Amino acid sequence: MAMIEYTFVRCDGTNADFIENCRLLDEDLDRRVGKVIQRDKYHQYNQLDKIHEALMVYHEGRPAGGGAIRAYDETTMELKRVFVRPEYQGKGVGSALVAGLIEWAKELGYKRMILETGALLAESCHVYKKLGFSQIPNYGAYVNMPESLCMGKDL
Repeated sequence: MAMIEYTFVRCDGTNADFIENCRLLDEDLDRRVGKVIQRDKYHQYNQLDKIHEALMVYHEGRPAGGGAIRAYDETTMELKRVFVRPEYQGKGVGSALVAGLIEWAKELGYKRMILETGALLAESCHVYKKLGFSQIPNYGAYVNMPESLCMGKDL
């Protein structure tokens, strides 16, 4: 069986493909958890103008997924807006994408990575655990959001 080849492109929050990927992520989250969680309270933490390091994944010129990292403090980078389009899910794209973002954070000199997800997003949690993330106490804006699940990893 031939390996599927992907191209990774570094960009920022102004990239049209990244913006569309984030729109699809929000649509997916609304569909999957919107009936359980009031998602509008998260909007303020997902502004794309504050994203300076985004990574898009392409297959044969078509966007397959994307994600970003954003400085949380001097030593910690936060993983943001990770989404793999449905037709590419389950094919290792998410793991490769997050691994690429981890490498970028290391290149920038960060020592730790944190993220916020939710227990309802089992596939995402699986990818993060596979890459060495473990649950941490909820941080920052997520402290009083019991539906949030925060994870961290030393780089």
